[in-house]
Amino acid sequence: MSEKDVLLSIEDLVVEYSSDSEIVHAVNDVSLQISKGQTLGLVGETGAGKTTIAKAIMQILPDPPARITGGKVIMDGENLLDLKEDKMQKIRGNRISMIFQDPMTALNPTIVVGKQIMEAISLHEKVSSREACRKAEEMLEKVGIPKERYSDYPHQFSGGMKQRVIIAIALACNPELLLADEPTTALDVTIQAQVLDMMNELKQEFGTSVLMITHDLGIVAETCDCVAVIYAGEIVEYGTAAEIFDNPLHPYTTGLFGSLPNMAKEGGRLKPIDGMMPDPTELPEGCKFAPRCRFATEKCRQGRPELRGAGGSHVVRCMRTS
Repeated sequence: MSEKDVLLSIEDLVVEYSSDSEIVHAVNDVSLQISKGQTLGLVGETGAGKTTIAKAIMQILPDPPARITGGKVIMDGENLLDLKEDKMQKIRGNRISMIFQDPMTALNPTIVVGKQIMEAISLHEKVSSREACRKAEEMLEKVGIPKERYSDYPHQFSGGMKQRVIIAIALACNPELLLADEPTTALDVTIQAQVLDMMNELKQEFGTSVLMITHDLGIVAETCDCVAVIYAGEIVEYGTAAEIFDNPLHPYTTGLFGSLPNMAKEGGRLKPIDGMMPDPTELPEGCKFAPRCRFATEKCRQGRPELRGAGGSHVVRCMRTS
């Protein structure tokens, strides 16, 4: 993509967590670009480093134990990792917003939901309290909640309705980038579909770019333009959604598809990926996926594969493609 189309660029990001005498290697030299108006899916198992990447962008990693030891996060030619807290506060919730994973704990139980939306508006926009309140009511309506519920507390809402409130807070100031961290994990299938449809509609209305963090390939197929598959803190495959779904090349990506039920076929057993993710305090020397890969050779175990082009925007980190 051309440089003018890039909204945010992550370059060689490295994040570590210190735990007693051990170091957890959570994110290892991750590079990504998100273009304007694009939805990028970040896919991987629990513990792969997806949420850590999002929190690094927002500069909300717990310090200690987290440390960003390398890399850049560039937006409008400025490295967000170099900004002081007062400048980042002007960006969070305004230019970049985040939908957190658990709607049950993301809201303040002691404050009515309308005021929680209003707070974001008052913080970033020079408007009166009355105008901020009116905008908060409008956002409730946009996410399908009657404005009459402005003065209700979070415990008066279902899980799906809480998630809608969180989305309203995230989109209240028309952010350029929305980080959606497993936004439908705690929801049943019907409500999940409604929330995803609503997010797509709001994305079109506001022209927002989205980083969709998920382990659900069905969500990726429905919402994402491009996909980055992450394993043990590394990007192992990247491409457009069509490239990844039509021609998955990395054994891990193939394993993710193999573990999905196929509604078109009767019977048959799922094919889970054998083994577990490696201990992040003692990552393998070579390919991080080699201990679980049926194609692994001695070459895989000794040398770290680089991302290699596979046609179009499709790249893969695998010795078999070299």
